Amino acid sequence: MGHTEMLLAVAGLDKTKLDERTQRLSSTDWSTFPAEERAAFFYARKLSQEPWSISDADYDTLEAHLGVQAIDVVWWASRCHYMTRVADAFQIPLERENVFE
Repeated sequence: MGHTEMLLAVAGLDKTKLDERTQRLSSTDWSTFPAEERAAFFYARKLSQEPWSISDADYDTLEAHLGVQAIDVVWWASRCHYMTRVADAFQIPLERENVFE
């Protein structure tokens, strides 16, 4: 189980809802999510795939949807991408189960 799944479980999603949400997140169709969540997903995806291309306009779009919480998305997405790259570099495996249960 990855950290994202653990955080969703801690937030109260049961196994069925967790599976459904992660399937929707991993698809290319995010239309069922609210606009502010889609804006965060698009920002995080761009940060992951093309970090050098992030611009003020990207942040402005995020801020238009989330207000001051936009900085939270920037910080958290940046931290998660960094930690993933560190874990990959050192070949640190994910937990097999939810350590919070």
